Amino acid sequence: MIRKLSICILLSLLFLQKISAKVYRIGSEQEFKAVQSLLIPGDEVVIKNGNYTDWSININNKGTLVKPIIIQAEKQGMVIFSGNVTKPIFSVSGEYVFIKGINFKDCVLTKTGVLIELATSNNCSISNCSFSANQAKSQFTPLVIISGNGSNNVVEGCGFISNVDNQDVQVKITKDTYPKLTLIENNIFRDKNKVSWPNGNGGECVQVGQDPVLLGNQKPETTVRKNRFIHCNGENEVISNKSSGNKYLNNYFEDNDGELVMRGGHDCIIADNTFKGGTGGIRINGTGHQLINNKIDGIQTAIRLMYGMAKGKDEIGFYISASDCTIKNNTISNATTGILIGDSKDADWTGKFDTKRYPSPVMQNVAPFNNTIEANSFKNVKVEEVKK
Repeated sequence: MIRKLSICILLSLLFLQKISAKVYRIGSEQEFKAVQSLLIPGDEVVIKNGNYTDWSININNKGTLVKPIIIQAEKQGMVIFSGNVTKPIFSVSGEYVFIKGINFKDCVLTKTGVLIELATSNNCSISNCSFSANQAKSQFTPLVIISGNGSNNVVEGCGFISNVDNQDVQVKITKDTYPKLTLIENNIFRDKNKVSWPNGNGGECVQVGQDPVLLGNQKPETTVRKNRFIHCNGENEVISNKSSGNKYLNNYFEDNDGELVMRGGHDCIIADNTFKGGTGGIRINGTGHQLINNKIDGIQTAIRLMYGMAKGKDEIGFYISASDCTIKNNTISNATTGILIGDSKDADWTGKFDTKRYPSPVMQNVAPFNNTIEANSFKNVKVEEVKK
């Protein structure tokens, strides 16, 4: 009897909570700001179909696991933001706030312009949004940023198509702050042309960390999985890992002019990814990475283990030699070189980086060492392994 009464009370509370939640239909920035302070767990903000420009919304409201606060398009893809962007359109610093179904198209971003930032947010998500033909006017400008000391934020089911001179998704790591346990999942990145910047940098699809030399030991534990990267030619690094403890799982790469790059950091897992065609596979600097069960087909050099200026997790080097990595059960086919052990030997970086900011040797002369390479499969590969 007591158990039945408890269940009835619980169901009644849930019903009352459900009917207390509200749906706010808005059609302007002013209308959004007018209802924002009223938002409680379970509420929804529905943005009416239409074209919008020049918004800047800061969302610090808190939903719950059972009753998130949802901000969504009236109809997926029919709410379109465009025009000049000088500050974040949506900046989320709350909890359990979900942004869904919004289209960002033909936006022009300045250095301070961002389409969506999850800033010190927890358990927030961006899902089923479209980011297409947006252009950055300042180098290293991302469309989406996950920043601050939040955790468990998600970017899922979004499309990043034909964006220009930008980074698509950035996990921002500073000396004092970085988000933990970010998930970037089931997105498509496609048709990204080479950036116009003179040094060719700043066109990554996904960047996890920005300073691999001084901050590469930070452990955001980001997971990038089940994404598709097709015709992504923005720069040499389709994905740029510059921190530690991250996972890159079950992603698909096709005809990209670039690689999945462990530019810095340590102890990352790169597993079950598929590469078909294009110019690059996987490039490794750093210590303790695991490359397992990847399938790489039709790429000239499938896996590269790089020389560095220093070694290990404690020495400072502009590049860290690949060491103590495991390369196991990978399938490599139709390549000139399967696994290259020792690329960029004796590369001279004199004058190419600030040695005061980065107190590193300038010669890339520390060879890869103590790596385990076993049980890999090679088919139609001219050279299976090269040791220098």
